[in-house]
Amino acid sequence: MASRFQVLTLTDAAADRVREIIDNAATPALGLRVGIKKGGCAGMEYDMSLVDEARPGDDVIDDKGVKIFIEPSAALFLLGTEMDHEVSKFRSGFIFKNPNEVSACGCGESVNLKAAEGEPLGAGASQG
Repeated sequence: MASRFQVLTLTDAAADRVREIIDNAATPALGLRVGIKKGGCAGMEYDMSLVDEARPGDDVIDDKGVKIFIEPSAALFLLGTEMDHEVSKFRSGFIFKNPNEVSACGCGESVNLKAAEGEPLGAGASQG
């Protein structure tokens, strides 16, 4: 058991999907990197990519048999987040249940986030 608080937790569905992505990757992958980038109509978007090697400063989460690498610049914006995966009639994808979310755009592709103890990042961005 980890001795410190995990930045992000995974549901069983998210872990299964991450495992499937890693198993089907064109090149060997250690896990999935999760970050935050500026973009979208609400100001911020979650960014994910396959990891072939850890970067200095990554927060590595080993949960349910998969590894998630958190970019250091995103850690404060992801504290307490649960990563899920949903499949519905019209959409399939990862869902982030983030307590640091201030607002989200109508299309569901971008969010406005605040650091765990800070000002909203992306404040002033147009809402869409």
